[in-house]
Amino acid sequence: MTLYTTISTPVGELLLVGEESATAQGGTALASVSMTGQQNAAEVRDDWIRAPEAFGEVTRQIRAYFAGEAKGFDLEYAAGAGTDFQRRVWAALETVPYGATTSYGGLAERAGLPPGAVRALGAALGANPLLLVRPCHRVIGADGSLTGYAGGVERKRLLLTHEGALAA
Repeated sequence: MTLYTTISTPVGELLLVGEESATAQGGTALASVSMTGQQNAAEVRDDWIRAPEAFGEVTRQIRAYFAGEAKGFDLEYAAGAGTDFQRRVWAALETVPYGATTSYGGLAERAGLPPGAVRALGAALGANPLLLVRPCHRVIGADGSLTGYAGGVERKRLLLTHEGALAA
């Protein structure tokens, strides 16, 4: 059963989507975190059930992140998202620590991909269903420019500033 809720954050309203799970903290495995106006954002469907209480642990961790009390997330993700290639890129992405950034080329190297795979890597980042939680905002251009964030460059700037990776 697909559950959802929305929460207000410093980067705007987030749509949280998940699946019931017997093993996840709070009973919900996270499937998607979308920002208002984001490219490829999830949209609430008629057969989804609004269940704010099911996202108590997810909400707690997101609020702790924005309060500066947490530097990462310990959440179960719903199974089945992405291709093998995308999951490989996302796994490498999760190794980029809070307060740090990497380039697309650097992320390709972390994922064990050849330099020519940077465009495909960028597409995999664009398909990331877990914005904020899976930190694609930490990937920047080789020249340090803030590029390619589905939530928008201004939100990317806010998140990186919040983490101390950019000067305020």
